[in-house]
Amino acid sequence: MNTQSQYYESINLPGVLSIRHAAELHSKLNGEFRSKNSIIISIAADAEADLSFIQLIEAARRQAKADGKTFSLSSPASGSVLKVLERAGFIESFDHEDLKFWLHKEVTL
Repeated sequence: MNTQSQYYESINLPGVLSIRHAAELHSKLNGEFRSKNSIIISIAADAEADLSFIQLIEAARRQAKADGKTFSLSSPASGSVLKVLERAGFIESFDHEDLKFWLHKEVTL
């Protein structure tokens, strides 16, 4: 294992990101955060997501921040993930950190 991989992990998520797969994804994220300082997740453009996925990712973001670790998306939310964020009212209430995480938007004042 090279030195870089000790600190960084990229995870490609499955095409179905729903309540049925939440426990599996939660376990995977927990395992990676135990041994890595930074996690980047890749969501397929055609992935099907539901609100449980958004909740899981939000919980992982908060835990990573509390533990001093980095958690990010490889690309901005799109497709089904973006639609769930919109329908659930998340986008309207996003702060600067949320915009940067979910949409990769830098906000300057």
